[in-house]
Amino acid sequence: QVQLVESGGGLVQAGGSLRLSCAASGRTFSNYAAMGWFRQAPGKEREFVAAINWSGGSTYYADSVKGRFTISRDNNKNTGYLQMNSLKPEDTAVYYCAAEDRFGLFTAAQGYAYWGQGTQVTVSS
Repeated sequence: QVQLVESGGGLVQAGGSLRLSCAASGRTFSNYAAMGWFRQAPGKEREFVAAINWSGGSTYYADSVKGRFTISRDNNKNTGYLQMNSLKPEDTAVYYCAAEDRFGLFTAAQGYAYWGQGTQVTVSS
């Protein structure tokens, strides 16, 4: 069974940093052609955060995180990452990684076939 497992969430003060990881089990991570991160705050819809293609050579970010977050992937380690710097209270949400078999960059949740269970990120002011 294919699974994506996020880790690295937690409580951090505003201005701090966290690095989220997304590990694949049941399937080699490099077999996913595209990967993305989304987040969902209480009472809000799930929103796109960042996307990366198979090689890691192309990335795309939501305006709200551009310049603060960096998406990456290490196919040799079977893991994807989201480095989050200069965190703000409005970044508080459950963060989900997602993966897809098709090549490209996808910003819509419907573009991804595989999802992790989410990891909570809480930024205190």
